[in-house]
Amino acid sequence: MVPKKIYLDVDTGVDDALALLLASRSPDLDIRGVTCVSGNVPVDLVVRNTLDVLEVAGASHVPVARGMDVPLLETMVNAAEIHGKNGLGGIEIAQSVSEPLSVHAVEFLRRELTDVSEPITIVALGPLTNIATLIRAYPEVVSKIDEIVVMGGAIGPGNVTPTAEFNIRQDPEAADIVFGSGIPILLYIWDVFIKVAFVRSEIESFSNSSNNSVALAGNLLMSMLDRFGRPKTSIGDAGAVACILNANAITAKQLPVAVELSGKYTRGQTVVDQRPPDLADLEEGDLQVVMPNTIRVVVDVDVNGLRDTFVEHLGK
Repeated sequence: MVPKKIYLDVDTGVDDALALLLASRSPDLDIRGVTCVSGNVPVDLVVRNTLDVLEVAGASHVPVARGMDVPLLETMVNAAEIHGKNGLGGIEIAQSVSEPLSVHAVEFLRRELTDVSEPITIVALGPLTNIATLIRAYPEVVSKIDEIVVMGGAIGPGNVTPTAEFNIRQDPEAADIVFGSGIPILLYIWDVFIKVAFVRSEIESFSNSSNNSVALAGNLLMSMLDRFGRPKTSIGDAGAVACILNANAITAKQLPVAVELSGKYTRGQTVVDQRPPDLADLEEGDLQVVMPNTIRVVVDVDVNGLRDTFVEHLGK
């Protein structure tokens, strides 16, 4: 099997680090580059964490580019209270000698996409500021993107507001641009994000592994267990990578989706129309709302299937 070529766009906190480890270790993926965006932590720390995690994974050859440091319009808010001040749950790892590219992430992606012979996949695990900026500045590269796998949004409750998930709420305008770009999107939402989880005994076995990548994954997961006192913790963004590796483990529906930009209590909400066709097609005069975009939403997952995929590919 020829490895799938992907670009990762990250805001490396704990779960982005897990995703980087999984993607780097999987023989089924070929990471062509990683772009960094401010999100869980400020972008310079995102770059540092990304380089260091790739070093542990034996992937220091992968080019890393620094991207956007603030959202398009929204006020910058980081999530250090979740991921720790260093973004890695307080876990200290050796600093890589690798350096980021001198070119900006958006320019890097433009250059890379211009040169590809076949459309590629972008896996976007943070706020969509880099990707939206790319689309607006260089619309000619849109046809070179086969799919964007986005970790973001929610159908049920959000995690940073009652209705909004962090990545989308961080930059709603960017999400709106990406969702409206016409590029095929697979949306890995918060509702499934939290399902793919491991308990303490399993995580302890990871931490005791002689495989550096598995051990780091265990330490990162343990940091989240200890920080919040939970009986189990999710692999988070790594689940979005796992669903690429094991497409049979997800249930996805093509659904109308919009990003709420102006609601006082709902800004950043991904409004997903799940009404049956006989209701969604009803015309109620001025009350009729036409959803602007239709994208594939991961509405359910085979939890054990994705857990197994994480363990098997990470340990290779």
